[in-house]
Amino acid sequence: MHRRTFLGLVAASAASMAFAQESSPASVFLHVDELADFESARQRLDRVSRYVGFGNFNIISFDLVLHYARNVSKIGAFTPSELVLFERLFYDATEPYGFFGQRTCEALTAVISEKEVYKVPRSGHYLFQGEALHAFERLQKDVGPTLVLTSGVRSVAKQMSLFLDKISACEGNISLAAKSIAPPGHSYHSIGDFDVGKKGFGYLNFTEEFAKTDEFLTLQQLPYVRTRYLPRNPDGVWFEPWHIQIIKTV
Repeated sequence: MHRRTFLGLVAASAASMAFAQESSPASVFLHVDELADFESARQRLDRVSRYVGFGNFNIISFDLVLHYARNVSKIGAFTPSELVLFERLFYDATEPYGFFGQRTCEALTAVISEKEVYKVPRSGHYLFQGEALHAFERLQKDVGPTLVLTSGVRSVAKQMSLFLDKISACEGNISLAAKSIAPPGHSYHSIGDFDVGKKGFGYLNFTEEFAKTDEFLTLQQLPYVRTRYLPRNPDGVWFEPWHIQIIKTV
């Protein structure tokens, strides 16, 4: 990518955020009556994650989450009202949030088979066997050893956990949360997308600083992948230079 093109991307990104704020509908917040259930459900999901381990939680099914919650006393069973909240966040339309991405998973109880995925060594993350894994292996050769996998396959439960954490960080603003984390059931991580970063770059891999790295510039020149969420993308998501979409079989 030429420097002029890159600078245009960064400028477009800033314009994209301003555009999103101007064009999106009024923000949707958690209702005050949901706050207690939201926080208890969020913390319970976190306890499940710590119980099964970070890597396993990436591909765990919702039914298995419920099983552990019912049978492990230090987690505790989800209450009926917590389950209603999960169902609402999964099945409700996302357009009122200002999120227009496609639904990628039809059922809250969808299962990811361990036979369909490969655990990438030293990452704690999984990739789908076949196209996604081949693309990442090719990226490691074409970009170099400094390219690392920072997020791969995500189950519904994992995406729900990430979404709840983001809503919490946004003080209950679901619309703002959906600008940076896809609502559960709408994540492309469930159908092959993955995130990459620069080795040793830490949390900056999930900021626009990644777009200034040589790794990102090399990615833009490769014919078999693209950045899923460019500035002013139709899904209504903020610029994510780290999010990889496979565009052809490799």
